[in-house]
Amino acid sequence: MGAPVTVALLLLALDYIRGWFRLRNMSTEAVPLWRMAAFLAGLSAVWIAIGSPIASLDRELLSMHMIQHLLLMTIGAPLILLGTPMLPLMHGFARSFDRRLLFFPWRVVEDVRGLIVHPLFCWLFAAAVLIGWHIPAIYELALESEALHHVEHASFLAAGLLFWRPVIPSSGRSLRPPRWSIVLYLFAATLPCDVLSAYLAFCERVIYGSYLNAPSRFGISPLQDQTFAGALMWVCVTFAYLVPAAVITIRLLSQPDPQDRMQRSPRLRTV
Repeated sequence: MGAPVTVALLLLALDYIRGWFRLRNMSTEAVPLWRMAAFLAGLSAVWIAIGSPIASLDRELLSMHMIQHLLLMTIGAPLILLGTPMLPLMHGFARSFDRRLLFFPWRVVEDVRGLIVHPLFCWLFAAAVLIGWHIPAIYELALESEALHHVEHASFLAAGLLFWRPVIPSSGRSLRPPRWSIVLYLFAATLPCDVLSAYLAFCERVIYGSYLNAPSRFGISPLQDQTFAGALMWVCVTFAYLVPAAVITIRLLSQPDPQDRMQRSPRLRTV
């Protein structure tokens, strides 16, 4: 799958760059350069996860499988969203195709989008994907089926994009919950991850039997590999979710009270 993924991501990157330059010609402030860098870095993280040579190790090491999921959900997905991809990608399409977009039923798309970007749906979908694919029977089935394995990776990326959608500001109109709720949203997201990572780290037996028969890599046993995978997930998710929560909290606490601004405004007008 490495070659098709590489080609698809490369075409997506070229389309974004083309659209970015078109927007840049219209306005130098349309999409800042750092957003393009974030988008390309996000695509690079996705490529490392499922298109690079290390992707073949996920059937031999649970820790490598965990790295893939972390790259897709907690690194690639937020970086892609930081790139505000829709606007550059739309402008990157051929102009003949742009005309056809005028007749697309965008109203239907907006109605569906309003449902799936709701924070509750995003949280539940991400938690369901995370827990569901780590159920031993489903996990083993995905290791045996190439098609299901691809579906698993796609669902992790989709879950990451949905999960980070309420957190990362967008230039378009969207459902914006109060920012304090985002802090709770991020904190609550660590709970299913903590349960799963603790289960992997402290279980005294190998949960996924396929790794018992896998070739030994780097001199570690399947149980050590499983413990490392659980610890890796706990540490990475804690930083990925709680650091943005702390940043949002600091910004909210540093904002002046609206009532104070209202009380000071008459004084400013009389000066």
